[in-house]
Order: sequence, then C-alpha cells, then structure tokens
Amino acid sequence: MAEQQTPAVTDDGKTVAIISYLTIIGWVVALMQHNNNKTVLGTFHLRQSIALFVIALALWIVQMFFAFIPYIGWLINMLFIPVYIGLFVLWLIGFIAALNGQEKTVPVIGDKAQQWFHSVG
Repeated sequence: MAEQQTPAVTDDGKTVAIISYLTIIGWVVALMQHNNNKTVLGTFHLRQSIALFVIALALWIVQMFFAFIPYIGWLINMLFIPVYIGLFVLWLIGFIAALNGQEKTVPVIGDKAQQWFHSVG
C-alpha cells in the first residue's frame, strides 16, 4: 500500500510578518525564518517592525538623559507618555496588518521604514 503524502503547506510570509512584531527576539526569529523562505510580505513587515523598535529604543535613550535632571526631569519624562502611546498605536496598526496578511504601511514612518531598512530581507 502506498503512503499518502500530505500536501506541502505554503507560507506566504504571514507567519514571519506576525512574529516580527513580537519583541526584538521575535524579530530576530522572524528574520531567521525569513532567510529560509523569502517573501514580499515578510520583508515588508520586517522593515516596518524594526523601524518601530529602533524609534522606541531611541526615545528611551533620550528619556534616560532627562531622568537625571533634578526637579524638572520627571516633568519632561511625563511628556514622553503620549509619544509612547502613539508609538503603541502605530505598532498595533502594523500588527493588525500583519495578522490580515496586508502590506499596509504604518502611518508617519511606514514609507521611511522601507527606505531606511531596504537591506533587511
């Protein structure tokens, strides 16, 4: 009796796109997965998500400088709260687009992310 072969599962890059938004470790895992099976969707979301991570890291570094200013440092740091909320909203927009398998750019930084990180993917 011949063995039945299961059909190969094709990955259109959606898995890489989703994983790329789940922490920086998830991004590295997604990049490694993407290198085995390059897709346009995977490349697109790897670039979008790394831009969000880099911007968040840069904001955090700037915020740490203000943290050491006596008396007024805490007030300046409070101004970062709306910025982080905005960054979270951008992350959410990108993550939802990845869940839906869409190449939807993140507002404000999405087009620049594709230029800045053109070598990713």
